[in-house]
Amino acid sequence: MMKKSIRLLIPVLVLIFLYAPILILALYSFTDATQIGAIRGFTFKNYVTLFTTEELRDMIIGTILLALGSAVLATILGTLGAVGSFYSKKRTSAAMGTVNQIPVINADVVTGFSICILLVVVFGISKDTFIPLVIGHVVLSAPFVYLSVTPKLKQMDSSLYEAALDLGATPAAALFRVVIPQIFSGIISGFSLAITLSLDDYFIATYTKPATFDTISTYVVNATKGSQTTIKTALWALSTVIFLLVILIVVFMNVKAGSQKAAGKEKA
Repeated sequence: MMKKSIRLLIPVLVLIFLYAPILILALYSFTDATQIGAIRGFTFKNYVTLFTTEELRDMIIGTILLALGSAVLATILGTLGAVGSFYSKKRTSAAMGTVNQIPVINADVVTGFSICILLVVVFGISKDTFIPLVIGHVVLSAPFVYLSVTPKLKQMDSSLYEAALDLGATPAAALFRVVIPQIFSGIISGFSLAITLSLDDYFIATYTKPATFDTISTYVVNATKGSQTTIKTALWALSTVIFLLVILIVVFMNVKAGSQKAAGKEKA
């Protein structure tokens, strides 16, 4: 009984450690409190401020558009890189895998500073064009798409592509009609991860973003240094909304995966 209790206690403590701060923040987002410590009256003021303040609304929309745009580019590049590496020779494939690990292992602050130096200083691309920011997020996300797609390629029968070519399909048709459907779940996972990484990034955005633009991460950091308490408490509401959206997405994906498995068993 003691061993079972310890085994159960450890994951419970880990979950409490991870989610207690978020739940506390969510609780305070429904109060009049201006700082963590004293719980005051119940109110939706923070949520009203969040969705009615033009500055906050523009920041959220801009961050979401950046995440979606960079995720699409990263997914395309990461998928093509994974497919190309899978069908390359062993040495080429190993070299591509090694190069892909560099942005993953490298610190974000180093990646952001390097991209800023290369694009802005060396090539003279203005940060006001958003090009350095988008490229930075693509560089951050594409390697993780590569890592999400590669296991699906290894699970796939490598002869399917060659069989499609033997049956008269063009290389492009074989790729889109045979290979892509086999690895589609990995592509979706990589795309979701790319969006998450873009939303979460702070350092790369700090070095590459235009001066007049803020992502959620950079805005939160700058707002916590200021004296506008209404903005600070509205960000508590933003954190709660993001947390609830993540929970809904995870529940939906798990329910959908469970229903698909059940349907597969019924067919079998």
